[in-house]
Amino acid sequence: MTYEDILQGSRAGNGSSQLNHGGVTVDQIGQKDRLAVRVDAANPDHHLWNNRGTWWCHFTLHKADYTAQRVRVSLKTRDQSEARVRRDEVLAAIA
Repeated sequence: MTYEDILQGSRAGNGSSQLNHGGVTVDQIGQKDRLAVRVDAANPDHHLWNNRGTWWCHFTLHKADYTAQRVRVSLKTRDQSEARVRRDEVLAAIA
């Protein structure tokens, strides 16, 4: 799953986005799901990690059925500043 998938789903305007991740369809943006993020202002790279040169974003969604889903999203960039911008777009689209 990439950041583009999440942004396209949020632009659909239907309140939820059905995405295919690893052969399993997951409801990424449900109306009652809550995004759980802890932002450390001292760390501009919060929720980011670099995997062999490509930046990824990771966060947790708390589902309406009291389960949690850890989400990892490829930001499809090798540029750290671009990764920060894309991470902010993803988190804003889900929040």
